[in-house]
Amino acid sequence: MAAAIAARMKGFDVTVTDGAKPPIDKACGEGLMPDTMAALHHLGVAICPDDGRVFRGVRFVDAATSVEADFSRAGGFGVRRTVLHQKMVERAQECGVTLLWNAPVNGLRPDGAIVGDSFVKARWIVGADGIHSRVRRWIGLDTKTRRQTRFAQRRHFRRKAWTDCMEVHWGQKAQVYVTPLSTSEICVALISRDPRMRLQDAWKEFPKLASYLRHAQSSTTERGAVTMTRSLNHVYRGNIALIGDASGSVDAITGEGLCLSFQQAIALADALGSGNLESYQRVHRQLAKRPNFMSRLLLLLDRFPSLRRRALRCLAKEPDLFARLLALHVGEFSPEFLVATSLRLGWQFLTA
Repeated sequence: MAAAIAARMKGFDVTVTDGAKPPIDKACGEGLMPDTMAALHHLGVAICPDDGRVFRGVRFVDAATSVEADFSRAGGFGVRRTVLHQKMVERAQECGVTLLWNAPVNGLRPDGAIVGDSFVKARWIVGADGIHSRVRRWIGLDTKTRRQTRFAQRRHFRRKAWTDCMEVHWGQKAQVYVTPLSTSEICVALISRDPRMRLQDAWKEFPKLASYLRHAQSSTTERGAVTMTRSLNHVYRGNIALIGDASGSVDAITGEGLCLSFQQAIALADALGSGNLESYQRVHRQLAKRPNFMSRLLLLLDRFPSLRRRALRCLAKEPDLFARLLALHVGEFSPEFLVATSLRLGWQFLTA
């Protein structure tokens, strides 16, 4: 949807074909970081205060330590995935994008796509069909690359939020994300390496969180998804480009998957406007650097609990350092800022 909006803003006639129909949901932490909100603003997608709830920063919590930091500029925003999708549908319709629902793509040709029993002629084709992309396979870019797969479960609870931060609770085998969505509802998302782990199985790792939710009523059923770290050598072939998780992905631990997709959409539209997909390849690679770096860093904390405990003690001792890392995470940095923050983090870690 983001790719369609961005391309339409460049003057292209755009058709979206989707095998599903709205409202389209997906297991998601549902917290939009400030850089995600900025990308949505660029696309003209209007998120209103009544659509969700602002959160001021991020809090890391484990059994012994907690540390939090505010975003340095604008806040983040918690919003139901279905609400976000509807807002993007409305923006696409406003732009003049043609939307074909219940219309799966069954194959590709150099001059277009086979949609159901029909053929849609196209100069450019964009595969935005997720981690298990068929478009990627059809154009021969589904090569064997190193992948780290984890598993997510999400559920909503009717409960007044106890925090105005997005919380990340760290356990021995998993993380649980808590995002405030309104004054009376929160999103709780579990991510682990165990495909069999469910939220009810995880409460023993998170006794404090379990106490908050003991009497809370579920407002939705549990929904699952796969999250994966994956990089591709190429994200286009001929006149066909990949975007979003189809073009490579970062683990959901970063909270940056949607932002990365929206930024890619803007870059892809620029490349289509100039008729040069190689420029999209270059920008795509550049956009992925920061989320991939942060993903590797956070997954180290997931894999090595003793390292994580020491890191959280360091950050609790110097909260300003956590604020600097959060600023890095949402793209508010220069190379000099990165070097200075890395040196401070290394010193604190050595002296902890």
